[in-house]
Amino acid sequence: MAMKLEDILYKVAVREIYGSTGVEANALCIDSRQVVPQSLFVARRGTITNAHRFIPSAVEKGAVAVVCSEIPADMDEDTVYVCVDDCDQALGIMASNFYGNPSAELRLCGVTGTNGKTTIATLLHQLFTGLGYATGLVSTVRNLIGGKEVSATHTTPDAISLNAMLREMAGAGCTYCFMEVSSHAIHQKRIAGLEFAGGIFTNLTHDHLDYHGDFAGYLRAKKAFFDMLPPQAFALANADDRNAKVMLQNTVARKFTYGLKSPADFNGKLMENLVDGLLLSIGGKEVWSRLSGGFNASNLMAVYAAAVLLEQVPEKVLTLLSGLEHAEGRFETLRSEHGITAIIDYAHTPDALLNVLKAIQAIRTGNEQVITVVGAGGDRDKAKRPLMGSIAAEHSDRLILTSDNPRSEEPQAIIEEIKAGISAAGIKKALVITNRKEAIAAACALAQPGDIILVAGKGHEKYQEIKGIRYPFDDRNILIELLNITA
Repeated sequence: MAMKLEDILYKVAVREIYGSTGVEANALCIDSRQVVPQSLFVARRGTITNAHRFIPSAVEKGAVAVVCSEIPADMDEDTVYVCVDDCDQALGIMASNFYGNPSAELRLCGVTGTNGKTTIATLLHQLFTGLGYATGLVSTVRNLIGGKEVSATHTTPDAISLNAMLREMAGAGCTYCFMEVSSHAIHQKRIAGLEFAGGIFTNLTHDHLDYHGDFAGYLRAKKAFFDMLPPQAFALANADDRNAKVMLQNTVARKFTYGLKSPADFNGKLMENLVDGLLLSIGGKEVWSRLSGGFNASNLMAVYAAAVLLEQVPEKVLTLLSGLEHAEGRFETLRSEHGITAIIDYAHTPDALLNVLKAIQAIRTGNEQVITVVGAGGDRDKAKRPLMGSIAAEHSDRLILTSDNPRSEEPQAIIEEIKAGISAAGIKKALVITNRKEAIAAACALAQPGDIILVAGKGHEKYQEIKGIRYPFDDRNILIELLNITA
């Protein structure tokens, strides 16, 4: 596919151009190693590497044009140079143009917030598929084009990959797409140039402060998504979260709220909360769901509200809600023949861990032990580690601290930082078992019939990352093996 440079640059704020925009490019590249003849190379200033260094390499490999924020001193006379103020913003717009603005052919709905993104996007995909629509999904767990799975490497892909995927969705006849929108993707302008039909805000708690610097920076990143929504789109926020009003401030989109506790445009009430599901009242009608936990009641309210705002019949939506399945690794429940319940959850922030443990407390019916296995990822926000230790110890009867994805850090050092937040009383009920499989095995050995094991932090992940290498590792499969569960 070839396109004239002048068409690729449509709506891009250009500062200077050296050369003719009549040339044609047949590919967009942000990695100089992937440049082929007739490519357009975009020299982004990344968080680690400044791609301006690689402009000569891209030109040598045949790039017909270069988009950059600083014109190189030695320009090649056969190459077109386009100078812009913001390469990330420009890349999003150019990628959308290059792939024929696919988001305009879909009703694209973005979900952002600290917790609940994967579940809400996944449930919306299930729901709209059940309503008879060909539907796309872009999520942490998986990307789907109708029923076809595409591998997921980031919560939100880069702008080129994302627009290519949206084009494939439109070409496959999809009419809706539900997408997780991470704070990194918003800050790095990966969603620039996309046309959204709606945006959903779940909540905002302690996460990614290693990247954003502080909570205010994290909040600004999330809010920027709602600030970019067009007037015809809807902006739907969780009224039970104190940051909902901030998200909706100044957006020109149509504003709506949902909630279980606070007054909202879409209100629901949690009637029953059991280990095998929950009963909700929505609009005066009772709905049984296979999902458990108060946070899933909130997620279901977001799904219902978004579906209604996307002009679906409320009665049909309520009927289908009861058949929706949890997202993989999100409060995923296994039950052994001896009555031991194991729950796998991606909770890797203090608030997510607290929500999951509170949900477990709410479904306890007697004197069951809650045995929690938890760690924290390496090379990420260190401030949350002692908080997670404190929460895990306070809300568990037994606690096993272990390794998560240590990445370049030493697992024992991470565990010590988690332990720093645990009180003297909490330490007495805690074990440290660095090997994650051995930690899960210890939890299974400690569990008696009726007890609940929570294995937190990795959820859907099928690997453990140690010193730059990803080793196969699946919490779910290990629990199935150790508890002799027939999957």
